[in-house]
Amino acid sequence: MRRFLPRSLLGQMLLSVALALLAAQTLSGVLLFRAEQQRRENGLINALAFQLVADPRVDYRTGNGDAAHPESQRRRLRIERVLQSPIITGEMQDEARAERLRGLLTDQGIEIQDLVVLARPVAKDSYIMRGLTRMRSRNNFDNRDGWDPQGEMLLAGLKRAGEEEWLVARVPLPGAEPRRFSGVILQTLVLYIVLVGGLAFLLRRITRPLAALADRVEKFGETQEISGQLEPSGPEDMRRLITAHNAMESRISALLSEKDVMLGAIGHDLKTPLAALRVRIESVEDDTERERMAASIEDITRSLDDILSLARVGRPSDPLERTELSALVASVVEEYEDMGDDVVLGDSSRMALRLRATWMRRALRNLIGNSLRYGAKPVVSVMRDDDHALVRIEDTGPGIPTGEISAMMEPFTRGEASRNRETGGAGLGLTLARAIAEQHGGTLTLANRLDDSGKVIGLVAELRLPLD
Repeated sequence: MRRFLPRSLLGQMLLSVALALLAAQTLSGVLLFRAEQQRRENGLINALAFQLVADPRVDYRTGNGDAAHPESQRRRLRIERVLQSPIITGEMQDEARAERLRGLLTDQGIEIQDLVVLARPVAKDSYIMRGLTRMRSRNNFDNRDGWDPQGEMLLAGLKRAGEEEWLVARVPLPGAEPRRFSGVILQTLVLYIVLVGGLAFLLRRITRPLAALADRVEKFGETQEISGQLEPSGPEDMRRLITAHNAMESRISALLSEKDVMLGAIGHDLKTPLAALRVRIESVEDDTERERMAASIEDITRSLDDILSLARVGRPSDPLERTELSALVASVVEEYEDMGDDVVLGDSSRMALRLRATWMRRALRNLIGNSLRYGAKPVVSVMRDDDHALVRIEDTGPGIPTGEISAMMEPFTRGEASRNRETGGAGLGLTLARAIAEQHGGTLTLANRLDDSGKVIGLVAELRLPLD
C-alpha cells in the first residue's frame, strides 16, 4: 500500500488534510441526513396526529359535505372511517411510530382505546386506489399530496374510547430527496478548492526550498564541494536554515581541505626519512638483519599508504567514468592468476556503471587478498540483483566468528592478534573497501558460508553497487 502513498512532505500533508476534510464532511453529511430523517419522520407523525385530531366528523359515506370540492376530495384520500382494524393480514405494527403518535394524541387530550401505525404500499391500499380512480374520472384530479401508486404511505388507525368506529388517516411517504444533499457536496468541493488549494500554495513555499536543500545536502555528501550553494528563499525559518547550512558546508569544506594538506605533509615528511632508511640499511652486512629491516620499512610504507588512501577516499579527485564492471573484475582476477594465486572467475554478467576504476580495483584487490590470506580458492562472480550490480567473492576457510563480523570493518581490526604483514597486515583493507563502496553509493557486507548441517565452510563478501 505504501507504493500508492505520496512520498513528499507536500503530498503527505495535502493527503492528510484532504482525508480529514473528507471525514469531517462525511460526518456532517451523516448528521444532516439523520436530522433530515428525523425532521421528515416528525412531519409524518405530526401530519397523522393533525388529521386524527382535526377530523370534522363528516360522514363521507352519506355524501355530507361538498364532495365535488377538491379539498373534500383530498380529505377523502387522507381520512376514512371503518368498523374494523385497518391492518391487513401479513402486515406488522410499527411500534416506534405508534408510540410517538400515541404521545402526541395523549397530549391533545384524546382517550385512546386502540392505535395502530404501519407502512403500506399505496398500490395495496384499496381505499386510496379507488379515490385516485374516482378523482381522475371526474377530470378535476388534484394530487397536491403527492400520492404515487408506485410509492408507499404511512397509515394510522385510531379507535377512541367509547366509540365503535376506527378513524384511519394516511399520508404518503416521500421518496429520496438527493437535492437536499447537493449543498453538502457543493460545500465540500468549495472547501477542497479553497482550503486544499490555499494550503498547497503555502506548503509549496516551504517544501520547494526544503526539497532543494535536500538535493543540496545529497550533492554535498557526494562531492564535498561548496560550489552551487543555495540562495535563501521561502519563509524566514527556511531562510535561516539554508543560511546555517551554507555556513556549515563552508566550515566542513575548510576542515577537509586542512585535513588533505595535513595528510599530504605527513605523507611527505614520513616517506622521505623512510627512503633514506632504505639507503642506509644497504650498509648492514648481516643479510638476515638487512632483510628484516627492509621488510619493516616496507610494512610502514604500506600502512602509511593505506592510511592516506582511507583519508582521501571521501574526497576523490578523479571523476566517475562509465566502466564495464565485469571486464574490470576479470582484469583484477587475471593479475592474481598471473602471480600464480588460485583465484577463479565465476559467472559474470556484463554491466556498465559509472565508477572510479582505480579505487574500485583497490577495493577488489583488498577483498581478494583477504580471501587468499585467511581462506582459500576465492571465486569472484558478477551478477545483477534488481537495480544493483553485485560482486561476490566466496572462499573456503574458517570464516569469521559471527559476533566479530561487524567489528572486522573497523580500522585496525584484524582476525590475527599480530600486525605482521605475513599474517594479515594493519587491518585497514576491509575498512578501505567499505569506504570505496560507500563512495560509489554502494555497500559491503560479509557473511559466513554454511553447509547443509550449519557448519562454516568459508566467507562471502558482497560488494553491492547501484546501477545508473
